[in-house]
Amino acid sequence: MKPKKSATPELVSLCCRALEDKKAGDVAVLDVSAQSSITDYLIVATATSEPHLRALRIELEKVLDAAKVHLVGMDAIQESGWVVIDAFDVMVHLFLAEARERYGLERLWRDAVALPLAKVLPSAAKAARPKKKAPAKTTAKAPKKAARRPRS
Repeated sequence: MKPKKSATPELVSLCCRALEDKKAGDVAVLDVSAQSSITDYLIVATATSEPHLRALRIELEKVLDAAKVHLVGMDAIQESGWVVIDAFDVMVHLFLAEARERYGLERLWRDAVALPLAKVLPSAAKAARPKKKAPAKTTAKAPKKAARRPRS
């Protein structure tokens, strides 16, 4: 009997897509499966304000609920600047910039494998590439008529 394929990469992608759609800043994905016995991936993102932090949390809750993902827990102390959403194999940490710098999860988990967002969200790689500009249309326009001066 084959082992069941993990849905964890899809869950990471789902969370990152929701965060990107809500304009989360500096989204980082860390594979901590070799270092942690409680989760496989950490997703870390930055919000611009308390209302943005709340909006990111609400969006993740909606997306995870729609995907029928069981949340193990959530810690969102008001005005702490840090929200944790535990979906077992994936833990999402949402921070205000100051709190993210203070707690330094990326430094704490420096032995983890950082996954490029382009690998997690293949469409993000396409969006990051500069778009080719279409050649400018050269249509001859009729010269503008000079405004008439009133006669004195």
